[in-house]
Amino acid sequence: MLKVALTGGIATGKSYVLARFRARGVPAIDADALAHEALAPGTAAAARVAGRFGAGVLRADGTVDRRKLAVVVFGDHAALRDLEAILHPGIIDAISVWFEARAAEGRVPWALADVPLLYEVGLDTSFDRVIVTMCEPGEQLRRVMERDQLSEADARARVAAQIPAAEKARRADFTILTDGAFAETDRQVEEIYRELTSSAG
Repeated sequence: MLKVALTGGIATGKSYVLARFRARGVPAIDADALAHEALAPGTAAAARVAGRFGAGVLRADGTVDRRKLAVVVFGDHAALRDLEAILHPGIIDAISVWFEARAAEGRVPWALADVPLLYEVGLDTSFDRVIVTMCEPGEQLRRVMERDQLSEADARARVAAQIPAAEKARRADFTILTDGAFAETDRQVEEIYRELTSSAG
């Protein structure tokens, strides 16, 4: 079974592409969803985050307020590294266990993990193939500002915290451009789906 990673810059269409692969029956796991689970009330990661960044990043129910946390870490490189050190080991382990389970089932030729910071944490070597989503820088900035209700300066900081999209695309096996209509994105997804299914079969 091929282990395939889906990655790309913030607001470049990863969630949409992930949904399209799932609609074609590809088993998929989402690292961002795992991060949400890790930061739920009462988890060890939530306690460590509160210990490192203060109780001010917690909501009344004990959940980590990701927006407040983002304000802290995206303005401080060391803080971002500390957050990653808290979250990433558990997420990486969970993804590894998930792939082992899919392989043991033996029912599919390939499975997919959505890992936004794949290259940033050096996880790309753990996968057989990598798919990157990207769009024009101006469009990416517009999407970040609109989606997260951020100023241009804050949006630029979020984008700058990641490896440039062009560099990710250069290192990937496949690139999906998401500037156009959904139908065009769907066409690229279908093409990659067919190629991976064929090569893994």
